Amino acid sequence: MAISGWFVLLVLAGVIPIVLTGEPLVLLVWLAVLVVVVVVELTVAGSPRAIRFERTLPGAIRLGESAEAIVYLTNTGRRTVRGRVRDGWPPSAGATRNRSRVTIPAGERRAVTTTLTPFRRGERRSAHVTVRSFGPLGLVARQSTTRLGGHVTVLPPFNSRKHLPSRLARLRELDGMTSVMVRGQGTEFDSLREYVRGDDVRSIDWRATARSKDLVVRTWRPERDRRVVIVVDSGRTSAARIDNEPRIDTAFESALLLAALATRAGDRVDLVVFDRRVRGRVQGASGTDLLNRFVTTMAPIDPELIEMDWSAVPGLVRSVTSNRALVILATSIDAAGATRGLLGMLPQLTRKHLVVVSSVTDPTVLATTLDRGNRSEVYDAAAAERALLDISRVSAAIRQLGGEVVTGAPADLPPALADMYLALKAAGRL
Repeated sequence: MAISGWFVLLVLAGVIPIVLTGEPLVLLVWLAVLVVVVVVELTVAGSPRAIRFERTLPGAIRLGESAEAIVYLTNTGRRTVRGRVRDGWPPSAGATRNRSRVTIPAGERRAVTTTLTPFRRGERRSAHVTVRSFGPLGLVARQSTTRLGGHVTVLPPFNSRKHLPSRLARLRELDGMTSVMVRGQGTEFDSLREYVRGDDVRSIDWRATARSKDLVVRTWRPERDRRVVIVVDSGRTSAARIDNEPRIDTAFESALLLAALATRAGDRVDLVVFDRRVRGRVQGASGTDLLNRFVTTMAPIDPELIEMDWSAVPGLVRSVTSNRALVILATSIDAAGATRGLLGMLPQLTRKHLVVVSSVTDPTVLATTLDRGNRSEVYDAAAAERALLDISRVSAAIRQLGGEVVTGAPADLPPALADMYLALKAAGRL
């Protein structure tokens, strides 16, 4: 049973004559009246247990988008149900208007719609639906909670896809699909054309020139069908929030943009999310299926509050490919002590693979170094400078071990990693 605010007011109204008269008999009479009112209300109210529920949910939505969750209520009882319905979504589902007034005559059906705007990635679940059926006076209600499971998968938003068109245009230039032809050591031969001023003389094809009246140069295109292996660190450091976004979400955004770009370039992309065990893996996908599998695999993964096992990463990469590959390590390098495992493992990877370490940096740290108006700000600036120095030292150590480093704020890291991929492609290192 549930009571309404009107019932509370009714009780308070009855206290006034009791206080004024001081007669115990008045109190007994008033209590008897209230009991009768409650019994009549509950008897006349429709039964919430006589309602049959059905749920309709969207299969998946992107983080930040909205969708409608609909619950259909069919009154199988003999009395009209007048009351409220609450669809029990967690706060992270961003449910609006999850309490609705309904009037369901006997034998009829009504739909209750709840708009969901989730602000967390993963599976958002609703376990039950609660119905309150009030009597004609609306003083008390019969209440029933029914288990009605359902979930919505909230996918990564892929906000970085806005950078894809400009990177694809640069990729077409590298690939020889525009008038710009790029020559790079270790790239594949594409075609022959006449020499123009500014061409590298090393690209002159002397045999073709001997058969022609003009100088002829070779044009080149980036090699295709290369392997790109993305390893995302899902350990404790990936749980930190930078600009109100977890590090792991920024890593996912970077992986999605790079995967979309690399698959257009004809390269094969694989993903492994790992800390001490594999949390998610995408291997062997291509074309339009690649990004779908990426976002589906990423959606339910949350950071684990354990240390990353870097010693297992070389074996993990070998399980994906035995050929030379571009290996992207999405992790954190802002703490020198926490990167000892990474630095100790790196030579095993760089002996065979081209390794790029991708790490999120906090823009507020850089801003803090500029504020030195008082003593407190000076101390904060000194701490921020020390943090930036640690990042520089770790980055220098990674480069000495044969790797490359890409850092940036959450909004800047995905395009920066894509630019690194294009630069390696243009230089013929991939």
